[in-house]
Amino acid sequence: MKRPALLIIDMQNDFVRVGAPMQMPGAEYIIANIRDVLEAFRHQGHPVFHVVRVHRGDGSDVEVFRREIFNNVPFAVEGTPGSAIIDELMPVQGEYIIRKSRMSAFMNTDLDLLLRSLGIDTVVVTGIQTPNCIRTTVFDAAAIGYQSVLVEDAVAARNSAVHQANLFDMANIGTVIVKKDTIRDLICC
Repeated sequence: MKRPALLIIDMQNDFVRVGAPMQMPGAEYIIANIRDVLEAFRHQGHPVFHVVRVHRGDGSDVEVFRREIFNNVPFAVEGTPGSAIIDELMPVQGEYIIRKSRMSAFMNTDLDLLLRSLGIDTVVVTGIQTPNCIRTTVFDAAAIGYQSVLVEDAVAARNSAVHQANLFDMANIGTVIVKKDTIRDLICC
């Protein structure tokens, strides 16, 4: 890995906190693992990107298949506490925040431009949820020429079967699947 960057995807109050509108079961269990990966990246001085989903209050930018859900229980509304990054992973000076309204961190964002400007060749992916935002981001990264590394114990899905099936699919397109304990050695020096 010549030049890695960390992507932390959708670790926001509305998706992580118990009782939140779009709480993803299991999200609270990966916070400490993501934090360990984040600290390793900070220690090495590698770029960190916090990717957050935000929507307009009227829901006009929500995917068609989620509009009914949003109309009943709005989520990730720009400027609300629910759209904020969880305290445990709060960005520090110099880290990037990428705002998205779709699953992929690359779709209609400046992520690719920033990664290329920084000379990044590898994205290390953490966050939620494995079959949706994680998977689409990894597939898009592969399609546009980045090596992807997925930290399997720093991503989560609604259940283990879904999680494992998606890990298998991502590995089949060349994604390197690792555990959080191996990150320090992978990104060192």
